[in-house]
Amino acid sequence: GDDLRHVDWNVFARTERCYLKRYRGETNTLVTVLLDASASMAFTSHAVTKLNYARFMASSLLYLANRQRDATGVVVFDDEVRQIVRPSSRQGQLARLTHAIEHAEPGQRTDFQKPFLLCQELLKRRGIIIVISDFWAHPELVVKTMQPLRYHGNELVLVHVLDPQELRPQLNEPRILLDMETGDSLEVSPEYVANEYRPKIDAHVEALRKEARGSGIDYFLTRTDRPLDECLREYLTVRQGRM
Repeated sequence: GDDLRHVDWNVFARTERCYLKRYRGETNTLVTVLLDASASMAFTSHAVTKLNYARFMASSLLYLANRQRDATGVVVFDDEVRQIVRPSSRQGQLARLTHAIEHAEPGQRTDFQKPFLLCQELLKRRGIIIVISDFWAHPELVVKTMQPLRYHGNELVLVHVLDPQELRPQLNEPRILLDMETGDSLEVSPEYVANEYRPKIDAHVEALRKEARGSGIDYFLTRTDRPLDECLREYLTVRQGRM
């Protein structure tokens, strides 16, 4: 006769026993998504831009947290903090989050320092902070910027969103590539892509993964042509393993 909304489904999935959540105060966990809306997130080689994929991911994760009665919030940023919805579990919070995410538009360059400084002021207690970005920045700098929040007991998750052409570009002839954040251009050849670019992008991804996990930060890489439900399942599986 208990309300199914109070069932802790994460515990049920692991034990096949039914437990009910008991709340102290308004919420169970604080979940905040930091959504990168910098200019480079507008890139796409197919139907879905990185920003749109990130929007879908952010909305899905916040929906799941909201259903668990967690306090949820979002920060949209590029080189400035563009939108803030402070974490809350009040009625109507999901609509406020969705509105902020839907209205996120590609902006300028990326500056991770400002949203993380804001989070240090904004979050009054420990929680989960999920950063969704293409992370076109030095891995050491990205993780160093996040470490104060990690030291204060927050759990951090990096969701690295890249277009398939960024990971494995296919060029049959020389092309001029344009940096969407700086406006700089570079002519590249198929030989350069095969011999230099691919090893560099692989090294960048591996460096970010290593820096993150070395600091106790979860890291997920996903491509914008990957079904969203697969990415969500991977995330939930890892998160359940930490409980």
